[in-house]
Amino acid sequence: MAMAFKMATTGMWVADECKNSFMEMKWKKSHRYIVFKIDEKSKLVTVDKVGGAGEGYSDLTASLPDDDCRYAVFDFDFVTVDNCRKSKIFFIAWAPSASKIRAKILYATSKDGIRRVLDGIHYEVQATDPSEMGFDIIQDRAK
Repeated sequence: MAMAFKMATTGMWVADECKNSFMEMKWKKSHRYIVFKIDEKSKLVTVDKVGGAGEGYSDLTASLPDDDCRYAVFDFDFVTVDNCRKSKIFFIAWAPSASKIRAKILYATSKDGIRRVLDGIHYEVQATDPSEMGFDIIQDRAK
């Protein structure tokens, strides 16, 4: 196994693929979003799904499960009122109401650890329902 980054609070490790995929998204713009999941048996945070550069925010929201927690990062490109192209990276902590209590606790206590590994996140959104992470909310936060 390649190097992993340990999160002291929960004993979880963040797999190399997580940081590598994030850096590809951040610098090469090869991904639009990345969804991460925790594998309890191996105590490892891994990449669950990677969205290609042509995919959008609706593809990200569709890829999140209705009954389990996930982390996601989304690269939001926009044009300012001054006609400047900008990009902001959002971290999304997804914990739907239908997910198990154990999963909610595990994801909540591991969140800061993965945030430290993924350097360069601009904004964070915590959502338990799709309405809490609508595209309009992402747009408003980026301004």
